[in-house]
Amino acid sequence: MRFDFPYCLTFNVLQSLFACRDTFFVKFWSGVVLPPLLALSGCEEPPLQAFGQLESDRVEVVAESNEPIVDIGALEGDTLTVGAPILRQDTARLDIRIREAQANIARIEALLEEQVNGPRIETIEATRASLLEAEIERDFRERELNRLTGLRERNLTSEESVDQARNLLELAAARIEIVSAQLDELEAGTRPEQIAQTRGLLSQATAQLDSLKLDRERLHVAAPVDGVVDTLPYEVGERPRPGDVVAVLLTGEQPYARVYIPEPLRAGLRVGSPLRIAVDGIEQPLNGTIRRIASEASFTPYFALTERDRGRLSYMAEVRMPETPQRLPEGLPVQVLFTND
Repeated sequence: MRFDFPYCLTFNVLQSLFACRDTFFVKFWSGVVLPPLLALSGCEEPPLQAFGQLESDRVEVVAESNEPIVDIGALEGDTLTVGAPILRQDTARLDIRIREAQANIARIEALLEEQVNGPRIETIEATRASLLEAEIERDFRERELNRLTGLRERNLTSEESVDQARNLLELAAARIEIVSAQLDELEAGTRPEQIAQTRGLLSQATAQLDSLKLDRERLHVAAPVDGVVDTLPYEVGERPRPGDVVAVLLTGEQPYARVYIPEPLRAGLRVGSPLRIAVDGIEQPLNGTIRRIASEASFTPYFALTERDRGRLSYMAEVRMPETPQRLPEGLPVQVLFTND
């Protein structure tokens, strides 16, 4: 028969018993209690164990708008792939802004086409006609000035009339310069800098439209990774605030075991070390592999540790679980079995 005591009696206990002066007491304990105690002194210590539970990496999906939820396309416990729909928010407000942005792009595109094509030929012909008119006016004013100058030499007109004719001639010449410059501008077409500016406005408007379309797409909340739906905290009709979690996904083919390794075993373990994991409800232990192990102890001071205190240290480790026919449920207690070798 094996006595599973937490601690085995040692010969120090026996020596203290035989140190008693009462001979009868010593004989009694020697004949009656000594054989069982000797048997107990040879018992084995129980194997070291690490305890924990199954957990999964959690991905929180947040809302980017406070628009109301109009449809929920997933249920808690559903297995989703990347891009699978989770829920949909109202898009009416963004649809209006998208149409406004599209109209603005159409206006800028028309302006750019007008600038690239340059002025209409009819506008150029009209400016040429204005230039011809200005030249005719100048010739008339020049002849009128010559006539009045001749009359002034014969003292048949006033000095004021000559000055007025000279001013009218100068105005006609200035009008010719103005109309001629306008014609040169029309014939040269639109400046390259103006076309570049309009193209910049078009690029800006296009980027704004793309941003609005992206915002609209994100009103259709989809799974960012493969996983299992753990929580859907909102219902149809509710308005989540921007940044609120609207879904929680559990990722990975299997949950991992989060366990706490006793300090005496820490030095012999590292990432990749195999472990035997006993899971509640599964008869046979599973073969796991450490995927992460903490370098610092949990919930324990890091200075002035006595030998007794060091025995209380524990290190958090994550153990990758093997594939099973069905995904293991999160939250199940687990324990890691170690041998005394």
